[in-house]
Amino acid sequence: MKIKLVTVSLAAATLLAAGCATEQQTHTAVGTGVGAAVGAGLGNLIGGNTTGTLVGAAVGGAIGGATGYNWNAIRGKLNKDTAGTGTQITEQPDGSLKVNIPSQVTFDTDSATIKPSFRSVLDQVAQTLSQHQDVSANVVGHTDSTGNPNYNMQLSQRRAQSVAGYLGDRGVARNRLTAEGRGQSQPVADNGTEAGRAQNRRVEIFLKPIQG
Repeated sequence: MKIKLVTVSLAAATLLAAGCATEQQTHTAVGTGVGAAVGAGLGNLIGGNTTGTLVGAAVGGAIGGATGYNWNAIRGKLNKDTAGTGTQITEQPDGSLKVNIPSQVTFDTDSATIKPSFRSVLDQVAQTLSQHQDVSANVVGHTDSTGNPNYNMQLSQRRAQSVAGYLGDRGVARNRLTAEGRGQSQPVADNGTEAGRAQNRRVEIFLKPIQG
């Protein structure tokens, strides 16, 4: 019974990996290989045998596809289209692409209404998502530490929802968009200075390939 169960798990994991590889074949070859290697190690530790290693490799390959997504063209275009706005675009360790938009571009103080200067950046993000149907976006809002923490959390949530709503209004499918606020809980600079607070008041959009 145990052998049969492991065999079924292996087949399911292999099909999962194959489906993801087919959907994003040109983008995920490197990441799938890395994920397979990591997964194989985990599978060997968990299963303690060859079958466990193979199962881990198959599952790891599917997950690793995200890490190997080719962001070069997307990052280059977004860098060009958002030049001069202070927007920073960086690839993350988990394979996502972070679009970080500073406070002077995004919202006025204590407001969740998108500023005109922010619309041009979001228009480019929406265009990118429309051109790459296999990419999703998670919008994360942040504030500085000024004021009540609970209020800051609510404000950051409203701002993230405003951004996701704007992208949806520009034709991006709602099921490819998520929004969350993190308030003042994840500062990237010193809240004791105005310059630091300005850096902490930000919106981040994480682009990530949709896994098959």
